[in-house]
Amino acid sequence: MQIQLPGGNCQLGSNDHYPEERPVRVATVAPFAMDVHPVTRAQFAAFVKATGYVTTAEQLGSSHVFVKTEGPVNLGDPTQWWKPVAGASWHAPQLVLDEQCPVTHVSLQDAKAYAAWAGGRLPTEEEWEYAARGGLHGCAYAWGDEFAPHGQRMAHVWRGSFPWYHSDMAQPAPVPVRKHPANGHGLYDMIGNVWEWTVSPYQRGGGACCACSPAQDANTLWTLKGGSYLCAAEYCLRYRPAARIGAALNTSTAHIGFRCVY
Repeated sequence: MQIQLPGGNCQLGSNDHYPEERPVRVATVAPFAMDVHPVTRAQFAAFVKATGYVTTAEQLGSSHVFVKTEGPVNLGDPTQWWKPVAGASWHAPQLVLDEQCPVTHVSLQDAKAYAAWAGGRLPTEEEWEYAARGGLHGCAYAWGDEFAPHGQRMAHVWRGSFPWYHSDMAQPAPVPVRKHPANGHGLYDMIGNVWEWTVSPYQRGGGACCACSPAQDANTLWTLKGGSYLCAAEYCLRYRPAARIGAALNTSTAHIGFRCVY
């Protein structure tokens, strides 16, 4: 299912959070349609069945998996919780996941291949952020300026003390799509659950931290948007429309997915 978006002028970025989000600027976005939620494991399985596609992780023989630490650690060293695991891939995520969870362990090449098969493409950063804001202007979150309005959880993000204690899940993982409210455009999971690929090159601006993902080659980064189930306020307050990190072309991890535009 897709949602048709009218396009128009949109305020992008934030001057109030991380340096790479600055400065606030205005972009004009043409009309487009977007998947109502991230591509699920079931949808990706249909693509693989129809095409025989082999993902980057499968070709390389491994992918990065999140592993909780035994206690508090130095948050500047993501190698303490990101571990390359042999055999980890979209169909072997090392977790028990529902088929309606977003597909993960997919590289940018994998996402582009699926999008082409589905008759679409991946969004630009400007399109993605415009869609995530849901018609709001300048708000911190996709639903307004309050993280949990009236006590309601609006997105699947870390609850507890990162990266060793999670109050809701013994093993942090994605949840099925549509578990949290849609934004003003009727789009689900734009914030939290999994990061989403865009086709926009990543510029660091005032200086960015890519510690939300395994170490990257700083010369070949592409923009990810939306935050994930591993984002925690004390470490990675990136579950906001303006938030962004960079990842290399062949990156595949347990917290990166995508959705298509048309």
